[in-house]
Amino acid sequence: MAGGCVLVYAVAPEGTTAREANDRLNEYVADQRRGLAVWHDHFVGVHGGAVVLDVRSDQEQALLDDPGPLAGWQLSVHPLTFSRSAVGFAAQTSFTLQRYRDVSLDELATAEPADARFWWQRKTA
Repeated sequence: MAGGCVLVYAVAPEGTTAREANDRLNEYVADQRRGLAVWHDHFVGVHGGAVVLDVRSDQEQALLDDPGPLAGWQLSVHPLTFSRSAVGFAAQTSFTLQRYRDVSLDELATAEPADARFWWQRKTA
């Protein structure tokens, strides 16, 4: 078992509604048996999305071959080179911003305009 983060790229079959695709992808992400869900997002236009999982056991590795709620979808699974863990994925994000754009995530957050669509800006009760 090599372990580390994998990117799962998933495209729903033709005729799948956006709501159904979002629900199926969220169900896949919520399945804790698949490893630590580090990141996910849904696609605009084509229905589907991508997930980064930190796979830490043989059982989690084996589930990469089981599409679960994404049966019938076009799935592509890619182990990541530098994101050897969830922490490594976060570090790679910071590294890429700093190295290739000379900016930190904190600087971007400070400069970001308020926007009701940005869920991460909402205060939680």
